Amino acid sequence: MKYILPLLLALVLGNACNQAAKKEVQIEKNYEAVKESLEDTEKKYPKKFILVEGDKKKNLLGQTVVRGVIINIAKVITYKDVVIKIQFYSKTAALLEEDIETIYENIAPGKEVNFKSKFYTPKGTDSVKFTVEDAKY
Repeated sequence: MKYILPLLLALVLGNACNQAAKKEVQIEKNYEAVKESLEDTEKKYPKKFILVEGDKKKNLLGQTVVRGVIINIAKVITYKDVVIKIQFYSKTAALLEEDIETIYENIAPGKEVNFKSKFYTPKGTDSVKFTVEDAKY
């Protein structure tokens, strides 16, 4: 009889420790699953995780110089070879010209990369719009 109480106490404590260990393993598994899910999403939809912005100006040769920045807002994936569509518009928002530019840089999560390109744009170009078309990882 006197050995039953210590034995029960040992079983209860052992079970509690085992439950805590199982819970910790489950938390780790859940974290890995979420991380893998996020990685898959970032790979599948790079356009949602890459931002691009910029502006334009004319140089002395009459070229339109486009300067911009690409920002990777992903948490896991490093993107590279980002394809950007650059659209030039008139004052009345008529599309005058489209160009595709690929930026051959690695952009780590949370980082940004500057780019610059020169174009001969149509007369009357007033504004420029940037759109991410694709990216590799």
